[in-house]
Amino acid sequence: MKRAFLLRTSSSVPLVAAGAGLIAATYGLVRMAYGLFLPDVQADLGLDVAAAGVVSAGASVVYCVGAVVGFLSAARHARALVIAAAVAASIGALGMAVAPVSLVFAVFAIASSAGAGLASPALVAVLQRDPATSRSPRGQAIVNAGTGPGVVLAGALALLLAPDWRLAWVVAAVVTALAAVGVLGAARGGADAAVPPTFPALPWFVAHRRVLLAALLFGAGSAAVWTYGRTMLVASGTSSGASMAAWISLGVGGTLVIVTARWMERLEPPVAWIVTAIVVAFATAAVLAGGGWALVAFAAFGWGYTAGSGVLIAWTAQIDAPRAPAGTALLFVTLILGQALGAAVVGGVIPAAGYPVAFVLAAAVSAVALVPAVGARPRVRG
Repeated sequence: MKRAFLLRTSSSVPLVAAGAGLIAATYGLVRMAYGLFLPDVQADLGLDVAAAGVVSAGASVVYCVGAVVGFLSAARHARALVIAAAVAASIGALGMAVAPVSLVFAVFAIASSAGAGLASPALVAVLQRDPATSRSPRGQAIVNAGTGPGVVLAGALALLLAPDWRLAWVVAAVVTALAAVGVLGAARGGADAAVPPTFPALPWFVAHRRVLLAALLFGAGSAAVWTYGRTMLVASGTSSGASMAAWISLGVGGTLVIVTARWMERLEPPVAWIVTAIVVAFATAAVLAGGGWALVAFAAFGWGYTAGSGVLIAWTAQIDAPRAPAGTALLFVTLILGQALGAAVVGGVIPAAGYPVAFVLAAAVSAVALVPAVGARPRVRG
């Protein structure tokens, strides 16, 4: 075969593009699109509000399991994890597309989140091993930023295919599979690592106690928008098209993190964390205003949540640089476990007290998430 026809080239563009596509698919099109299509699923399958929260919580737990498995095995089985991520997300999406009843939909919705959990550590290992991207942190940053465009694409699909939410899940499955093929076709690299990474010991947890608490609260507070944001808008009388536009603005806000990244890097991680927690707290409460304010609030939430996720990486690197990869994995697991807790609680509050109370409560939790950062001082190890 001639070199011109090979997917593997000296350029990093094919791998970075495919990697960003896989993140966009497993996160934006599959895992996070659950909240986008929830109102339509409820209308067709009768999934009640409380059960929807339990499904979201279960999906978050499965995501965490996938992330832990991926972190521990990515060094030795990166390509296999790419395949596993695509299979989990694609089959989960297809299962949701053909689900005849809410129980079947719930099972596949929960299982599909394993794809996102496996994809992130797999792509970190793939990019570290490829000669074109191994020394370029920018490539990893671009791949990680795929979530925002994925959320935008999910919203665009919802608008284009409405009210056929089932076809949207089929498209998500196909895009996920194609992105994985692209990653496998473009990836190069040497032999797998002989020794897999291990999680830090007790001293690491002591040094990170503030960050861990902040991540847990941040995740819990963000669950209201991710799970019930569009459902709340629809229930309050917002048109289907306008609520989908709000979801698209959420993805746009997340993508804008690329523009503000340099400014955020100038801030100390605890200070940057306070900024993102305040933005998410105000945005969570502001979505209740509806109308044009919802577009602004969703965009602000998307920026705050995505920027906050990046701050966690910088914060753990500041505290214990040699163990930053393991620290990142643990903090993200803590963040998503917080989302699981938050989704279950909000799902129970809404039927009892209504959306305004639930969202104000979630905003308060996001605001409290800044408290661990107040007075935090760098404790650099290694």
